[in-house]
Amino acid sequence: MCGAPPQDLDLTGVDLSNQAIVAGIISREEAPLAGAYVRLLDSSGEFVAEVPTSATGQYRFFAASGEWTVRVLAPGAQPTDRKVRATTGEIARVDVTVG
Repeated sequence: MCGAPPQDLDLTGVDLSNQAIVAGIISREEAPLAGAYVRLLDSSGEFVAEVPTSATGQYRFFAASGEWTVRVLAPGAQPTDRKVRATTGEIARVDVTVG
């Protein structure tokens, strides 16, 4: 069992004053993709964290400001990377469609 928090985009009650959030939806053929894994890599490409997508394809990470890579690992698809800049107090939205 994964120790990650529920993966949704509802941030009610979350204090963004001291953290950045990287979040989005993973989809395939215009439908949300449940059960994919999303990794967060730092600016040097080192693994930092991994979460599964929710039933609605959502994921989120709490991160420090800086340059990050979101890597999506989904059954039957090549790994897909997206670069993102996270900023404290903001939500960096990264939606990814896999083939």
